[in-house]
Amino acid sequence: MDIVIYEADYLTRALLGEWLSQAGYRVRIGRPHEPRLDQPAGLVIVSVYMPKDAGAQWLLSIQAAHPETPIIAISGQFRCGLNAAGSTAQGLGVQQVIAKPLNRTDLLEAVRAIIGATA
Repeated sequence: MDIVIYEADYLTRALLGEWLSQAGYRVRIGRPHEPRLDQPAGLVIVSVYMPKDAGAQWLLSIQAAHPETPIIAISGQFRCGLNAAGSTAQGLGVQQVIAKPLNRTDLLEAVRAIIGATA
C-alpha cells in the first residue's frame, strides 16, 4: 500500500517522498486543500502547521478522508524529543508525532513502527 503525504511545502514534500521511495515505499502526494481517499493508503503523513488551531481542523479533515488509516503528524510546533507515540499523539488522534526539522532516521523508524519494513 502507498504512503500518502500531505505537506504544503514543496521542498519538504519532495524530501519526504525521496526518503520514503529510497527505502522502498510507494508514495503519493495528497492534495493539501482537498483531502480525499482516491485509493486505500497504508499510512498518511500530514504536516500540521498549528496543532492547536487551524491545524487541528486540517487534521480532522485528513482523518475523515482516511478513517481507517494510521497517521503520522509532523510539525515545527512540536518540541524536539517529544515522545513519538505519547500523549500529544493520543490527543491528536494519530499514531505518531515527529517534530520538524525531522531527519530521515526518525521518519523511517516511525514508518516501520506503524506499517513495517518494505518487502
